[in-house]
Amino acid sequence: DSYYNQDFIKVVDFIPYDEIISHYSELNLNKTIKIDPVVKRKYPFGKLASHIIGYVGKANLQDVQENEIAKLSNYTGKSGIERYYNDILQGEKGTRVYKVNALNQEVEQLSYTPAMSNDIELTIDIELQSYLTSLFEGNAGAAIIMNVNDGSILAAGSFPEYDLNPFVTGISFKDWDELSNSLDHPFTNKLINGYYPPGSVVKMGVGLSFLNSKNISPSTHYVCNGSIELGGRFFRCWNRSGHGPVDLKHAIKYSCDVYFYNGSLQVGIDQISETLSRIGFGVKTGVDLPSEFVGTLPSKEWKMQRYRQSWFQGDTLNTAIGQGNFLATPMQIARYTAQIAKSGEVIPHFLKSIENNNTTIENQMDENKKEIFTLFEKSQLPYIRDAMYAVANEQGGTSYRYLHNLDVKVAAKTGTAQVVGFSQTDKNRVDEKQFEYYTRSHAWLTSYAPYSKPKYVVTVLLEHGGRNITSGATVAKIYQKMIELGYFK
Repeated sequence: DSYYNQDFIKVVDFIPYDEIISHYSELNLNKTIKIDPVVKRKYPFGKLASHIIGYVGKANLQDVQENEIAKLSNYTGKSGIERYYNDILQGEKGTRVYKVNALNQEVEQLSYTPAMSNDIELTIDIELQSYLTSLFEGNAGAAIIMNVNDGSILAAGSFPEYDLNPFVTGISFKDWDELSNSLDHPFTNKLINGYYPPGSVVKMGVGLSFLNSKNISPSTHYVCNGSIELGGRFFRCWNRSGHGPVDLKHAIKYSCDVYFYNGSLQVGIDQISETLSRIGFGVKTGVDLPSEFVGTLPSKEWKMQRYRQSWFQGDTLNTAIGQGNFLATPMQIARYTAQIAKSGEVIPHFLKSIENNNTTIENQMDENKKEIFTLFEKSQLPYIRDAMYAVANEQGGTSYRYLHNLDVKVAAKTGTAQVVGFSQTDKNRVDEKQFEYYTRSHAWLTSYAPYSKPKYVVTVLLEHGGRNITSGATVAKIYQKMIELGYFK
């Protein structure tokens, strides 16, 4: 172990090239000081699509134990696509063999095998992605624009976003604390890790479970007087005056809670939970992002396992309108909407292709699709889609104001996810702007277009948007941009 055989000790992990050049003359570059060039990841779009792209960071002990290349590069994918496709992006290690002299100085390169890595292309349309981000400036929430037919995601975001570049070399404690303590949770990928009551957007699936039971037909009417009484408790419709007699189409169009209360009592939670599970609730979507949450689909079995409590009819009523213990992610809502539009399974994804040595391998996502709808359900889906059309295109529909006048016909469903409980007096205050911001309800709008030949799903969740400050305006702007970009030619 002579002096000359000692390894160099890393003193500084990374110094920008410009800084080295500016101080080059001051450096004493001799046999005791060594500067090695390194390649660092740079994210040219900064915070854009940050939760999708993710970032690379310094490998920790677990990373090194699981991945030999992480030990060599000292960096590995930490989140998002960078983590999900880390093995593909990192590739295989290269080798370089040198002849050295007695001073352990390199004198001749004997062999060199370059490191082999891969490039991946995503399905993201950067112009559409940039526009989507601009719509959420100053707001929190999530949005997804997805191809109905193959599940490719054209744009998506969890908001607020954050700049990825500081994570490559190490983010400051100040910036970390600021992001970590934000009430808008920028570190949470709300697309797949945000849990929200789905609210009324679940009513298409619940309505399908009604039809699937064959105890309720599309023409079955229930009278909405503004509430129903169950066990001495009133379960109210959002419209305190009531909607009068409503069938399935008008219950979805007006988002009548009382219709779904009555229907759920007739059909029962078992039928509802079974149908909703098959079409995407309480299960992962399969999207190519790490650590996806499954949400919560309430059922008798779930409640007994979770709380050791029996199921009550009041639980059924809450589940039927997407409230109570019912929780879903925005990605689940987008996928569920796409499957209703397509009448079949859709697997959302961001990977378009992998490129290696001038060879391009296209992502094949249509293989091994399973049937999620029965033949009878497929025959009933047109009733559901017709009701969604009425939501956006018939007067009285809950998104008519924003969507009826577009150059493409949209089918949609609005929803309100209650954040905290209010007294009946507070609930009677129509405008949630009167509430403190973080107590306002979340506003959902999920949709697809064109209605007659579905191509794209647009799903938006506006956190604390409030019951009457809907995300409809945001969705309308997205469709207008897509029309401008030629998506509906």
